[in-house]
Amino acid sequence: MDDSSASYIHTVHHLIEECLVFNMSKEECMEALSKHANIKPVVTSTVWKELEKENREFFEAYTKNRAESGSGMATREKIQNMLSNSTTIRDRKD
Repeated sequence: MDDSSASYIHTVHHLIEECLVFNMSKEECMEALSKHANIKPVVTSTVWKELEKENREFFEAYTKNRAESGSGMATREKIQNMLSNSTTIRDRKD
């Protein structure tokens, strides 16, 4: 793997970690990264699966916690607003 591919995967990995902080499901993360970071869902899904393999216990606990706490619609709305605002601010700078 060349440096640019490794860097891209590292970026996707980092963005998935951000999705996890916001308690997003794999599907929600795939949608958010596709919409806001222009990352193909298949790439997000592949990196997510590898992270699950490497961190099985974490993802088991994460999935259980998400199921117990519900989907958190208010959190998703806050995230969408935050992402929209950051895109707007970035567009103004360009």
